[in-house]
Amino acid sequence: MSTALIAGLLAGYGIAMPVGGVVTYLVALTARTSLRTGACAALGIATADGLYALVAAVGGTSLTRLIVPLMTPLRWASVLVLLALAARGAAVAIRQYRDPGTAVGGTGTPLGPARAYAALLGLTLLNPATVIYFAALVLGGRTTASLTGPEQLAFALAAFVASASWQLLLAGGGAALGRVLTGRKGRLITALASSTLITGLAVHLLAAAP
Repeated sequence: MSTALIAGLLAGYGIAMPVGGVVTYLVALTARTSLRTGACAALGIATADGLYALVAAVGGTSLTRLIVPLMTPLRWASVLVLLALAARGAAVAIRQYRDPGTAVGGTGTPLGPARAYAALLGLTLLNPATVIYFAALVLGGRTTASLTGPEQLAFALAAFVASASWQLLLAGGGAALGRVLTGRKGRLITALASSTLITGLAVHLLAAAP
């Protein structure tokens, strides 16, 4: 059991720590809204990681053959979602800058906690990097090949906990950034910078397609 827990923790941190479009959006979202919204978004990411870890532990290496044909549509879906998030973030930031009455707070909040959780859960489930990681890297290891039922659950739970701890740490950083950059110009600059970076990541993801 301890081996499965350690393997799950390593797998969770392995997929959570690299900075990509999902993480960038998480930090930017928290900076523009609140720690509560950011925490829910972080748990959405961790939930997706945990689900993939569970499927990986239960399904075995055979999942790789099933997922490979789906990589192209998954990549395109991820690119489109990232571009939509970037465009929406930039549009909201510009509108709030021009009309302070629509600034974050009340009905102007871009996403509430529940919607933030669902949005980041869906985006992470569509993330090709997450699919590849658990299908090819984690599943290919000998550690996960012979896990029993309880050990598979422990592996997935450990991956969720590892991912959640890291994502919540990043959300906390986003909240701190939001408290520092509370002015209209600060919100506009950070939102546009985030949208630009997310767009760049989407283009890079598309360019990396085989």
